[in-house]
Amino acid sequence: MSKVTMLRKVPLFAGLSDQELEVLAGSLGRRTFAKGMIIFHKGSLGQTLYIIEAGKVRIFILSESGQEISVNIYGPGDVFGELALLDGLPRSAGAVAMEKTVTLTLHRDDFLRHLEAYPRMSKSMMEVLSTRLRYTTAYAESLSFLDVYGRVAAKLLELADRYGVKKDGIEIDLRLTQAELATSVATTRESVNKVLGTFRDQGLIEVEAQRITILDLPGLKRRVLY
Repeated sequence: MSKVTMLRKVPLFAGLSDQELEVLAGSLGRRTFAKGMIIFHKGSLGQTLYIIEAGKVRIFILSESGQEISVNIYGPGDVFGELALLDGLPRSAGAVAMEKTVTLTLHRDDFLRHLEAYPRMSKSMMEVLSTRLRYTTAYAESLSFLDVYGRVAAKLLELADRYGVKKDGIEIDLRLTQAELATSVATTRESVNKVLGTFRDQGLIEVEAQRITILDLPGLKRRVLY
């Protein structure tokens, strides 16, 4: 896939003309990360914006006790690492490749230059940041007000909405270990194992290897409300 074709799929660059995308593409590099490879750490200097061409990336932070908490998961067409480029401060979170991941990269100087040259990018950037803020607010609310069953149910529904493939149910097209799921809902792998077992026994989901399929969507939604 050409860089211009990829850029057309990225909401941040929506509205740019073909000529503008060609100019932008000329500033892009490409980096590939193996599964499990750290892309950057929290607190590191942020000089690069990443655009996912293929693969998936998990954004995470560490609590004061050292517990890893997953903040979000990004896939093809998503951008990440933009905040440090805007304010010039160190990274606010870390990023790790969940599978082999290919990214297009844009250096901060080039990013700011294009942002100034193409005002439509500023509007798109505001929309991206607003979406991120709303997501973070909802995520914080789920951690604060839902029990572990509600948090796991809410996370599965979110992943199904973003990565769901309709088969006999809604299969989450994401290889997610119980440990990774646990970091997304701020609990232990043992607790996630127990919750998934309960949901499976109730006919809400099916679990096979690292694949989760939602069999009863309304039923799982009701578990968020418990």
